[in-house]
Amino acid sequence: MPAFTRCSTRQVAQRHGTIRAFATAAVQPVRLYLNTHTRESDGKPASFTVPMHASRRDYSESLGIGRPAGWLSKLPKSQRRCLLGDFGLSILGNRRFFHNYFVTHLPSSSLHPDSRTSAGPGHKLPRDASTPHTHTPGSSPAAAALNMPSRDLTVVRIPLKRAKHHFGVASLRGQRSYNEDTNQAGTISVPAFAKRAPISLQRRPIQKPNEATSADSALGDPQVFYFGIFDGHGGTQCAEFLRDELHGYIEQASADFGLQSSLKTGQQETGRKDDDPERSEELFMKTEEDVKDEILVPEQDKHGVLNNPQRKEPLKGVDPVSARVDDIPKAAKLTKDLVDEYRQTVGGYFRRFNPQYFKLLEEKKEGDSDEPQVTVESVLMYAFLRADLDFISAQARKPDPDDPHAGDRPVNNDEILGVPHKPPSGHGIGGLSRFKGGSTASIALISTPTPAPFWHPNAQSTLIVAHVGDTRILLCQTTTGLAQPLTSDHHPTTPTESRRLRRYAPAGSMVSADSFGEDRIAGLANSRAFGDMQSKRIGVSAEPEITRVEIGPAEYSFLVLMSDGISGTLSDQEIVDVIKEARTPEEGAKDVVNYATEVSHDGDNATCLVVRLGGWERRSEGGVGSLGTKEIRDKRRAEALDPRRGKQ
Repeated sequence: MPAFTRCSTRQVAQRHGTIRAFATAAVQPVRLYLNTHTRESDGKPASFTVPMHASRRDYSESLGIGRPAGWLSKLPKSQRRCLLGDFGLSILGNRRFFHNYFVTHLPSSSLHPDSRTSAGPGHKLPRDASTPHTHTPGSSPAAAALNMPSRDLTVVRIPLKRAKHHFGVASLRGQRSYNEDTNQAGTISVPAFAKRAPISLQRRPIQKPNEATSADSALGDPQVFYFGIFDGHGGTQCAEFLRDELHGYIEQASADFGLQSSLKTGQQETGRKDDDPERSEELFMKTEEDVKDEILVPEQDKHGVLNNPQRKEPLKGVDPVSARVDDIPKAAKLTKDLVDEYRQTVGGYFRRFNPQYFKLLEEKKEGDSDEPQVTVESVLMYAFLRADLDFISAQARKPDPDDPHAGDRPVNNDEILGVPHKPPSGHGIGGLSRFKGGSTASIALISTPTPAPFWHPNAQSTLIVAHVGDTRILLCQTTTGLAQPLTSDHHPTTPTESRRLRRYAPAGSMVSADSFGEDRIAGLANSRAFGDMQSKRIGVSAEPEITRVEIGPAEYSFLVLMSDGISGTLSDQEIVDVIKEARTPEEGAKDVVNYATEVSHDGDNATCLVVRLGGWERRSEGGVGSLGTKEIRDKRRAEALDPRRGKQ
């Protein structure tokens, strides 16, 4: 596409060059025509029509038909103005975009010298007129002295997936025909939610001089990191939608709620209190005797079969922290409208459901001293439910590929009278035909109260995990070396899910076992998932299980996100022990995926994300290191290499 110049909609209409735009009255649609430089597959100029009263989502959907996700955001603002006009730019202008890189400061080097330091002699004489320098009081030195503590810092962008010493990801399809797992990692444009650092840490510099520090985000806060893993079933459409769009829903929800930073002065301090702010320097490693009773490793039965141990209960997080918002009544109205939309659109289970973190926004009753609260957890709950509703609503508008009468409908059945060039709403989500599958999702958000990145040994941070389905997130504790789960599997027979389904819907009677003895609800292994539009009415919802964890300096070594192709084969302790033996997070992710694929019986898709935390350098010091499951791992590999495997 050729270069564009800044121009208004009227100027574009007068041009005979790249773009012609026609804008009528406010109630009429805006048409944008692109010339031969941008054509559709049939060779005709691309055109899009959007009503003036359209929402941001409808507008972006209409513009994005037939183009890669995010194509519009990659254009310079001047080009977007020419494409959209002032109206379109005003709709999309407040959208804050996700980045797959993080920004940091690096000290200047010999290749990029300090701009404040002049190189060479202090005088400007030609060499033939120069004389040896004689120091006298008040004279300038022969050469400027190095000013190391105040050297310039260069701001650089580092792609997260290339920062192999800080983050690693690996994925294999196993024995399946294709890989339905997807993942995402980067920085997200939301206000910081970390607990403010103690005064001792604010006054005491964490970094050494000239050490790299994390840069601030566009909002002025330290960057918030986002990691997500999504396991699709029935296809990849839903998992790819979550990979590309879920972070955008979170950003938009935080903007709609008017969420403000937790680091502003005067912010209410709640949650866990730090008894010892200096505990980063006092990590007492546990010995083998201290942790031997807590290690959960697979055991071999009398037939020689290895059985995974019963899983440890997920870590109980701290209570939600009330956040500052611009307008609490507006946030309460958003949640109420979403619940009403679910009741009218889906019905069934959703006629009586009340999301957990929406209760904090209920109107104050007489005699109740508690004020309505908005938390980051309520924003995440809203974003998850809104994304799920948009996805299933879009699928409901599409033709059913299994409908025997679908071929009898006219080709232009979905066209809108008078505007045949406008694509039907929702056709840009999940393909051209109706998708009946779904996906699980587990995301982790990490926020720090200071510019020090969360992987620094002395940095404190706040971790929030939102989880739907049977993907899994683990922490490795530095002092003990033990795996600490943050999520639980949302299966219909677990006590929590069984109570939820029986309380709100008759879905408890729809749970049955398949031919392999695995309990399912309406044929699904998970009782919570995105998509699965045919099972929504019986309670298969996308309500996330949310956990907030305050991480002390070097308290945990690393964070692991994985699909059920790994967690269904290996125990939690095996996974963290494999990563301990790796040199980098990237190597650890590859080792876990290769090991799980090698010893797996069902050959499911396997995806693993490893995130370095403050205790990474001491990951093998606590407890028994990686030796706790060494014998079991050797037995698994020997069994996998047995040629008689599977023939007994």
